[in-house]
Amino acid sequence: MKIDRHDQAKILSKDEINRLFSVGLRKPRDRALFGVCLYTGTRIAEACALHTKDVYSIDGSVRPRVTIRRGTTKGKMSTRSVPVNSELRKLLEDYSSPKVYLFPGRHGRGHIHPDSADKILRAAFIELRIEGASTHSFRRTCLTQMHKSGVPLKVIQQISGHRTLAALQKYLEVLDEDLEAAVDTLVF
Repeated sequence: MKIDRHDQAKILSKDEINRLFSVGLRKPRDRALFGVCLYTGTRIAEACALHTKDVYSIDGSVRPRVTIRRGTTKGKMSTRSVPVNSELRKLLEDYSSPKVYLFPGRHGRGHIHPDSADKILRAAFIELRIEGASTHSFRRTCLTQMHKSGVPLKVIQQISGHRTLAALQKYLEVLDEDLEAAVDTLVF
């Protein structure tokens, strides 16, 4: 029986993210790939399978939204469209892919395999001494940060593609500081 451990992937700190994108991920392709995961909350397989046209307009400019096609999503339920923020826009402008797939595989055939992306990321984590993180950390970090910023759960659910709020809530980390802040609001 397969055990689902995605909800246990580490939530990355701001410092870890900064070090990862400034030192650990050396290629524009790798920064763009993991930037898509971090800033759109996509799963690694969804990001790897993106087509260039899902991100770039015909003139080569970054589209205002990333389209995650239904056929590449878990459960293949529906297409999602996620706005591109300024941080992701910069990462995508620094990278350009003339191929059909945004992140081509070896020898230009197909797209990069999620296992290959995982190896790239694990090497960066080892170099930076970041423990407990995985490709799924980007998704958890994105969704948790949106929640902490006050984004309504229904909006986060639409971005993440979770079918239920219960499934989404498994991703959201509750920190001790959040518990303390909640208790501090109890003034009668």
